[in-house]
Amino acid sequence: MPRRRLRCPPPSEWSLRMRVTVAATVIMGCLLSLGLVGFYLVLHWTLQDQVSQRGREALYDLAAIVRLHDPRGEDVLRTQVDGFILLQSVDDQDRVLAASAPLAGYPPISQLRPSRPGEIVSEHLTVRGVRNKIYVSATRVRARAGWRTVYAGAPEYSYTPVQRLLAASLGAGVPLSMLVMAWLVWTAVRRALAPMRTMSSELAAISGGEPYGRVSVPGGHDEIAQLGEEINLALMRLQRTVERQRAFTADVSHELRSPLTGLRAQLEDALEHPEDEQWPVVARAALDDADRLQRIVADLLLMARLEAGVQIERRPVDLGELAREELALRRGEVPIELSAEPGVVVLGSPDHLRRLLVNLLDNAEHYARSRVWVRVRAPEPRAAELEVLDDGPGIAPEDRERVFLRFQRLGGTRRREHGGTGLGLPISRDIAIVHGGSLHVVDSEQGARLLLRLPLARPPDR
Repeated sequence: MPRRRLRCPPPSEWSLRMRVTVAATVIMGCLLSLGLVGFYLVLHWTLQDQVSQRGREALYDLAAIVRLHDPRGEDVLRTQVDGFILLQSVDDQDRVLAASAPLAGYPPISQLRPSRPGEIVSEHLTVRGVRNKIYVSATRVRARAGWRTVYAGAPEYSYTPVQRLLAASLGAGVPLSMLVMAWLVWTAVRRALAPMRTMSSELAAISGGEPYGRVSVPGGHDEIAQLGEEINLALMRLQRTVERQRAFTADVSHELRSPLTGLRAQLEDALEHPEDEQWPVVARAALDDADRLQRIVADLLLMARLEAGVQIERRPVDLGELAREELALRRGEVPIELSAEPGVVVLGSPDHLRRLLVNLLDNAEHYARSRVWVRVRAPEPRAAELEVLDDGPGIAPEDRERVFLRFQRLGGTRRREHGGTGLGLPISRDIAIVHGGSLHVVDSEQGARLLLRLPLARPPDR
């Protein structure tokens, strides 16, 4: 039976902890390797410079001896510089006239020949019989019996073991350091991501059905704490949305149940005694209930489109002209007075803004005793205002926000009577928000005063 090969996942499938650990370890390995190479080169150049300096000192001592005494024989040359024990004095015929003990019986150690007196030349070379390479410096000296080339050399074993030992130590330290670095990063990332694992499990529990849950936010002000706060904020908003949708669904069910129940009851009663019914009357009553259902469904559809953020076509709309056109079409029992500044233009949908104005006017006419006032102006360079005021009973301060809730019924003189959908003012506020404005109930000496504020498209004509 063939064995299955273990598949190594590509880096894109690694966990975050694995990716961070591998990246940090590789980067550290590269930096340590570059540092090791750089340190070794600096050390090598430093040692070479020291050896070169000591070689010049040994050569100066040897040159002084040859210049004064021109010694002859073996084991007669010595210097005060430690390590430089390979010494020779050679004439121009390549005859070794004098040497130190380690070079007794050897031919010239090198073929270096300085071109002029006082010049020092150096090289690294291998000498037969000597295990390690040697460093040799040479110069020309004028002795009593003629010109001499003197050599001073030192075996490289006197300084290369230090380099080798250090290089071996650092080379072995790089893998060990990378292993330690990998363990530290792995542990640190694991501890850093522990709050995220906790939040992930808590989110899984919340999505699994735990109502209104929140995730644990770790202490501090780091990115994970900020993420936890943002998640809790999103959960809070989601909770509010769910609660609002549940309440909206319940209200819709209640509002639709009443006309449907009435319509069904009327039809069932008429069908039980068809000979006693006046069918035109039944049909008109059924049509009224159908109209109410149609208005509720149309309002719900409009609110759904507004909340979904459906893009609307925007163009310049003169609020004064819009109000003037709408008032010319109305045939209500309550007179409406219009005061509009010229050139108060906003960017928006004419149909939506007209719907907003109609809702405000319907609300004002419903509660007004004798008159309604509409004012359009631009009190600020960048703001337009449309104000609808009636002389009715007004709205109590504690109810000024409740009137913008869906299907909200108020007690007292502002109670919504049968026939309205309870969605006019909520839809008007949603339209204002979609257009970047606001709609509020503000203080008034009499009646209710609703104020719409929208951004101006251009400064008004004065």
